[in-house]
Amino acid sequence: MTPIIHKAEVKGKQGQNWLYTKEVKEHFFHPKNTFKSVEEEEEFEKNADGIGEVGSPACGDMMRMYIKVKDGIIVACRWKTFGCASAIASTSILSEMVIGKTLDDARKIKPKDIVQKLKGLPQRKIHCSVLGDKALQKAIDNFEKKKR
Repeated sequence: MTPIIHKAEVKGKQGQNWLYTKEVKEHFFHPKNTFKSVEEEEEFEKNADGIGEVGSPACGDMMRMYIKVKDGIIVACRWKTFGCASAIASTSILSEMVIGKTLDDARKIKPKDIVQKLKGLPQRKIHCSVLGDKALQKAIDNFEKKKR
């Protein structure tokens, strides 16, 4: 059997190359903190402390993020998306970044921090890092609303 070769180079409209970093490729091809099945997601959702959902099915980008919180610290962050490679990689690395952080510190993470952790994204794909960030903010809001 011929191995599948993952080519991470794409051409822009003017023929320029977009080169994804090894960090982006790692998180796209091996996303962290995702679900292996619908049943696993449903089980996690039952005990999630906060859930955030952003995006639009009409445009194709959808993101749902779940957090578990103990003593003000995010102890688990799981997610599901319908999005591009940059959205997947951005949310994967974000899910790792927030575990162990206080809610306040997690709120301070911005898309530029995610892009920096990925060691860059093609300029045209920077907006994709916003999906995970917005879903996280909504999950934290949802947690705080439940606590009132």
